[in-house]
Formats: sequence, C-alpha cells, structure tokens
Amino acid sequence: MVKKISIHDFFPAWHRQLIGVSVSVLTSSLFWGIDGLQETPVHAAEVPTTPPPAELVNLIQDIETAADRQDIQTVMASYSPDFTNSDGLNHQGLEQALTQFWQNYTGIDYQTQLQSWEQEGSELIATTVTQISATQDIGGREFKLTSSITSKQRIEDQKIVQQEILAEATQVRAGDQPPTVTFNVPEEVKVGGDFNVDAIVEEPLGDEVLLGTALEEPVRTRGYFAPSPFQLEFLASGGLFKVGTAPQNPQTNWISAVLIRRGGITLVTQRLRVVEN
Repeated sequence: MVKKISIHDFFPAWHRQLIGVSVSVLTSSLFWGIDGLQETPVHAAEVPTTPPPAELVNLIQDIETAADRQDIQTVMASYSPDFTNSDGLNHQGLEQALTQFWQNYTGIDYQTQLQSWEQEGSELIATTVTQISATQDIGGREFKLTSSITSKQRIEDQKIVQQEILAEATQVRAGDQPPTVTFNVPEEVKVGGDFNVDAIVEEPLGDEVLLGTALEEPVRTRGYFAPSPFQLEFLASGGLFKVGTAPQNPQTNWISAVLIRRGGITLVTQRLRVVEN
C-alpha cells in the first residue's frame, strides 16, 4: 500500500496561486511591462521588417508609466471593458489578479520578445514570448518562480480587447537544494489519446527520500484563485513517470508535477492542448 502524505504536512501555507495567479492570469499585463519594469529590447532578427505602429508603441509606454506607480486604474484603462482571454478571464478578473500580484510578489522581472505583429482590419495583433521571474515569501520560505509564456493579443482603438495563451511552462522552487527537474509533457494531444508525463530528477539522491505527485486540471479562472489540494507519494529516486489519458472533448489543461526532497521542493507546470482528431 502506497502511503499518501499531504503537502500541507510539509508546507502549511502552500497555495496553487503560485502557478495560477502569478503566471497565466498576468500574462496579458506582464507582456506590456506591468510592475514598472523596463522594457527589454527585442532583437532585430525577431522583429518584423516593418516597425510597429506608433499606437502600439504608445500603448506599451502608457501602461508601463502607470505600472511604475502601480496605478491599477490607469493600467486597466488601457484594457477594453469587454476584455477577455482564452482562459475565461475578463476585465474585472485581471484587475483583481494584478492587485494581488503586486501585493504578494517581489523582484518581478521579465523579458519580452515580439514574434510578430500584423494589421487585421481595425485591429492590431501582436504575438509575444514573455520570460517571467518573481519571488514570494510564504511562511518564512522563499519561493522562486520562472515562467515562459507565448501569447497573442488583439488591440483595437488603443485598447487590449482579447488575448490567447498559446503555450506556457512554469517552475516554482523553494529550499536550499530543491530537486533539478526536467519536465517532459507534449504541448498537444488528440482527444482521448494517451500521453506521457515525465518529471526527471537530475541529481543522484542515493538513499534520500523523494516525494511527489502529478496533477491534471482544466485551465479555468477558478484555478487562478483557489488552491488545489493534492497528495504526495513516495517515488523512485529517478523522478515521476506517469501515463495520462486526454479527455474526450477539446480543451486546455494544466499538467503539473510536484517533487520534494530533504533540501527543497520543485513544482513544474505546462499547458497541454487537447485537440480534435
């Protein structure tokens, strides 16, 4: 019989918000320089041959100036009242997430690369890859977050009206020696298809105990704000190796793995798109 141990036995204050709130919800704002961070220059090879139009540049600058002051009202004025994203987030939800993020996180940093932009009728469409890092103190323990997110934004009348998250990979680590994890999950799988979830621990652990689990849950706004409880199991020293089965309907899921050793904890999450055959 496998003994199951609640993660709360190790980290009583742990919350699923470390993944949801800090990453996917905030992509639409971090793309534009939220929290007063300097815009990272985009390498020439990654920029379309035609420079971005002035209205796109001005929108970025306006949001960055307001974000320097953590002026949530001015920031949100750059988003359409009808703003939505592919996860079901609306204007009110984004405002709530940004406010919470500014309260909870420090040392926020990011790098944004513009993959492409185009004019489509009255709309501008910008596709970006954003690298995010931040820290949060929970119960005297520092959690370090890193994430890479690819997203597409639609802008009309100098307001962001819609966002689609195309890909996401996130890692949260805490402790003096958290396990170094290589996470292998496909980005896409057919409905009803099987897929492998491999969370490989790179360090030799010898006789050290390794605990962990894998999680699969649909991407939805409730997941951003509500903790998701889970149980831990004793693992072989090599890591976590599971086979999952995709649901029968198209959707986007978070696939996560948690691994704990004596020296720390690592949590990794990646998006999995479930598509039609």
